[in-house]
Amino acid sequence: MKHWIDAARIRTLPLSVSGILVGSFYALSQAYFNWKIIIFALSTTVCLQVLSNFANDYGDGIKGTDNDDRVGPKRAIQSGAITPQAMKVAIFFMSLLTLLSALSLIYFSFKGKYLVYSLLFFVLGILAIASAIRYTVGKNAYGYRGYGDIFVFIFFGLVSTFGIYFMFSKQIDWLLLLPATAIGFLSVGVLNLNNMRDEASDRKVGKNTIVVKMGGKWAKNYHYFLIISAMVLVVLFAILNNFNFDQYLFLVAYFPLTKHLITVYKNQEPRLLDPELKKLALSTFLLSVLLSLALIFFVSDLIVYYILN
Repeated sequence: MKHWIDAARIRTLPLSVSGILVGSFYALSQAYFNWKIIIFALSTTVCLQVLSNFANDYGDGIKGTDNDDRVGPKRAIQSGAITPQAMKVAIFFMSLLTLLSALSLIYFSFKGKYLVYSLLFFVLGILAIASAIRYTVGKNAYGYRGYGDIFVFIFFGLVSTFGIYFMFSKQIDWLLLLPATAIGFLSVGVLNLNNMRDEASDRKVGKNTIVVKMGGKWAKNYHYFLIISAMVLVVLFAILNNFNFDQYLFLVAYFPLTKHLITVYKNQEPRLLDPELKKLALSTFLLSVLLSLALIFFVSDLIVYYILN
């Protein structure tokens, strides 16, 4: 059981639900709420993340990408703790579990009244599952061609945040694009940090991530862009939403993010960036939680309005 828990990479799960939290609380700020939607959105996202982690372990394991040159804890297949065949079964099981959770989410969101929306999200679910697997699995795994950043940005940023809000409200609020993009950038930042750490070993085995393609120096500049842009976008979102002074509590998360940027700037040995992965993931989760809590002040405003009128 310990080996399976390690393979699921529990530390990545808080990051994966960040978009769900912000999108849900933004819907809540507009008086939309359904606890079943929240539960199945969270379960679908967590299942998708675990599926991605299992598939990544399998793909990199059988390709030999996970070897002694790799930094960080040994992966399940690399260490021999889990056989490739057992991991294939786990990938199938997690794919099925993710699909069932996604179907439940679609049902409780639309309940047969919005056939087009239901079909659209069903297709998105299938694409998400396929993308999670194809990141490192197969001869044409897109993670080996530098497209992993796009997958993370779309599914853990835009689709996660926009999608859950749409399931509540059945409409699009373009202002939500700001925090959705921010969370997408921060999620890509975690992947970029991982690729910066593994640049040398990835280059040896032909895993052509964006970092391998652009080199360490430009990868750092790319990282600064992702983190700083995310911070600016969230502040802009707060300003356009006319946040009260106390709603800017989310700025607390900017302290660890700034410290992280300084650490990356000073770093001369990419292998030493490994501890920053967890720190950036948790900082992103902290930002999403504080921003979500700030959004429910709108609910208080609505309550006061209804009481007075």
